[in-house]
Amino acid sequence: MPMNKSQLVRVCWLGRTPYREAWDIQAELVSDLRDGRASDTLLLLEHPHVFTMGKAAKSDHVLWDEGERAQRDVDVIWSDRGGEATYHGPGQLVGYPVLDLAQFGLTIPQYLEKLERSLIDYLHDLGIDSQPGEPGLTGVWSGGEKVAAIGIKLNRSIVSHGFALNLTTDLDYFDGIVPCGHVDKRPTSVESITREKVETAVAARAYAEHFSDVFGVVLEWGSAQKVLPTLAR
Repeated sequence: MPMNKSQLVRVCWLGRTPYREAWDIQAELVSDLRDGRASDTLLLLEHPHVFTMGKAAKSDHVLWDEGERAQRDVDVIWSDRGGEATYHGPGQLVGYPVLDLAQFGLTIPQYLEKLERSLIDYLHDLGIDSQPGEPGLTGVWSGGEKVAAIGIKLNRSIVSHGFALNLTTDLDYFDGIVPCGHVDKRPTSVESITREKVETAVAARAYAEHFSDVFGVVLEWGSAQKVLPTLAR
């Protein structure tokens, strides 16, 4: 099925949401979408401090010991997404599109390309030149540094997890891991590049327009209670 502007995607801003809670929400949405009880959904949010470990991560990718992590109030969670170790925290826009790619007529490479493009277009609005990673390097990069990480999960034709865009992120937290398995590759942020602060909730609204344009969909904003009616929130 080709994409067209009649394709509707629900979107909501969840604010600061713990990683495990967001993970559970995605699992619920994937199940409901697969069974025809839910629509395609874009979740936008930010997480408290957490290191998440994808399927390709190794325990030695966490560099801080338990004491250091406790002092910095950062948890470690092993996730079912693809990829290796990454950091989530305040000042970072996280996007979790839960979409049935069969309904969009997209392959995984095509989906990833569009997700990258939506981020690149948003960053362009902020005056930042960015591009997809070179072969073997996922995410979106600017000046040789990663500004957005991408890690997804596929359940039949339904995709979940997504991206994390560094806005005003405390980049020191990346010192606690080997980010995405590349010890020599450093992260950056919108604030580091432009010296300007962008609030996460403001970025969510602005980014969503680029998601709509790139994926060719109509967005329907709603509260968490409306978008996620089966969840007790």
